[in-house]
Amino acid sequence: MKLTLRVWRQQNADADGAMSTYEVDDISADMSFLEMLDTLNEELILKGEDPVAFDHDCREGICGACSLVINGDAHGPERTTSCQLHMRSFRDGDTIDVEPWRAAAFPVVKDLVVDRSAFDRIIQAGGYVTAPTGAAPEAHATPVPKPDADFAFEHAECIGCGACVAACPNGAAMLFTSAKINHLNVLPQGAPERETRVLDMVAQMDEEGFGGCTLAGECATACPKGIPLVSITSMNKEWLRATRKTGRR
Repeated sequence: MKLTLRVWRQQNADADGAMSTYEVDDISADMSFLEMLDTLNEELILKGEDPVAFDHDCREGICGACSLVINGDAHGPERTTSCQLHMRSFRDGDTIDVEPWRAAAFPVVKDLVVDRSAFDRIIQAGGYVTAPTGAAPEAHATPVPKPDADFAFEHAECIGCGACVAACPNGAAMLFTSAKINHLNVLPQGAPERETRVLDMVAQMDEEGFGGCTLAGECATACPKGIPLVSITSMNKEWLRATRKTGRR
């Protein structure tokens, strides 16, 4: 395959950025999107040019580090992570635009790399669970109804990639925050901090400068792990319950 790549190049958060055009040839349809970028970077290095900076780690669809907007879609045309997107999703001769996440709370570090530490601070705001730790407890010591266990596992799948923010027209982080809140709040181990967790995490989310949610639904469509939109509704109910119980907002 021969492709034309239009890649966002930006030296740092304070510098102006622009799209740069590159031609890549002999791309296998079985390559992942990141392997295709590796091929581009090898060519740039051989020419003595600065390679394109992009974020990645596991390349197995687990860590969520590979944050790219591909032809206007978070992670590209398939509902998966960028590292698991293969070049067979494109056609020979295609022009592909590659950009970083676009959100005020995700400043550009360089080129396609953004700083997503705002997500880390939201999780940190949730604090710890006070459930006793130590040796593994008896499996049946704390009964959890199966619907609650399924709900918790579904939300625990969130990998914090940020596709929900990149896809949202408002740059909201409600789907991420709700996933992190719901998977703990529904379990008995998370019950002691249930109110403070949702209030503190939502407050931190607002402080980070993410946009407001209008339930456009683009976040759930882009999520590679399929976190459902109802997660936001569940979090809103948790927040209302906590404000009424504690008097905090």
